[in-house]
Amino acid sequence: MGGFLAGVVGACAEAWQEVRIHKGRVLLSLIGVAVAVCALSGAVAMSAIAQQATIEQADSAGGRAATLTMSMQPSDSTATGRQQATQAWFDVLDRYEISYASRVFWGSSRVQFPDSVQEAGMTVVDQPYGEMHRTRMVEGSWFQPGDSARLAPVVVINTPFWESLGSPDLATHPTVTIDGLGGAKAVIIGVYGTSSWDTWPSMFMLTGHFESLLDPVQAAGSMPQYEMWVPPDLARELQTRIQAELSGAVGAQGFVSVDRSDWGAQMDDPTTILRVITMVIGGIILLLGALSLVNIALVTVRQRIREIGIRRSFGATSGRVFFAVMMESVVATVVAGIVGVILAVLLVQSPMVSELVSFGGISDVPPFPASAAVFGLVVATVVGALAGLIPAIIAVRVKVIDAIRY
Repeated sequence: MGGFLAGVVGACAEAWQEVRIHKGRVLLSLIGVAVAVCALSGAVAMSAIAQQATIEQADSAGGRAATLTMSMQPSDSTATGRQQATQAWFDVLDRYEISYASRVFWGSSRVQFPDSVQEAGMTVVDQPYGEMHRTRMVEGSWFQPGDSARLAPVVVINTPFWESLGSPDLATHPTVTIDGLGGAKAVIIGVYGTSSWDTWPSMFMLTGHFESLLDPVQAAGSMPQYEMWVPPDLARELQTRIQAELSGAVGAQGFVSVDRSDWGAQMDDPTTILRVITMVIGGIILLLGALSLVNIALVTVRQRIREIGIRRSFGATSGRVFFAVMMESVVATVVAGIVGVILAVLLVQSPMVSELVSFGGISDVPPFPASAAVFGLVVATVVGALAGLIPAIIAVRVKVIDAIRY
């Protein structure tokens, strides 16, 4: 075993010396391999970032996997019936020990901006909503568990809303007047990020504050949508059970609908197409790098035929010559692969590239995948072996006397 390892190390050292001697001929091809490995590893890593961005966008719209969405219409349409339906939902949360759940209202309200009164979007939620929908904060913070006990209502606004107010410092506790809720002044505690095409001012408000400010008649006639975040493997079973339990709570003439709203209910994986595209691009890059290296390796062997013949005449076996010629390509491409992986890490981890690939930013930025680095090195090794195979076969088939006369 020791002799075998010594032979491998010696062959690698000899191959590295040959690469240094012929560096003028192989430098350009190694640059091509390094660029190819950089592009391939970078594509795999950027694919991971793009996959995370796609999942976060899907979670923002429909909730994390698995989110159950409930719509209820009780037989009793009065405020009492609404309260009973909501209490039945709370009972379900307690019974199944579900921690992440929220009531959701959608609407709009008139808001006083510095220059005029404008209509702004309003989403009324409970505190867990932010975690359930991966709400990405850019300033301040999302609602905290104790915020519902505040005497003054608090709101979380989006970036266009914040910019319309002049981007005030949240440390100064800026307020906004909501004319649609009786002129109530709400304290701005956070700013959440939105897509570049979403330019309409919008805000989030806690359900408790909203109900305390809303007209009692309007409150009695409005029914929220109910959401809960449950384990994906239990989603189907819980969906059936909750449907039956809530149906009994709303009465014979009532209506209950329990469905999954997250991306997992509609598709297996939203990033499948992205992965296929990445692999196709990586295959093309790999092919171009391999062809370049094969051409240079063939030229190098043709120019070294006399040297190979002399080595054979001094007793070098066919296996030794074959292994030495192949290892020259392998060692060279491994070094080029290491350089390519380092370049890929520096490129992918740069804030500009990360923001570009993630379509404006993500909450949980994945680190550079170790699999991408290992994949790049393995690809470099395989390319070197394949590129050295043909020249090694040619070197072995050279006749000693013909090689010396060459």
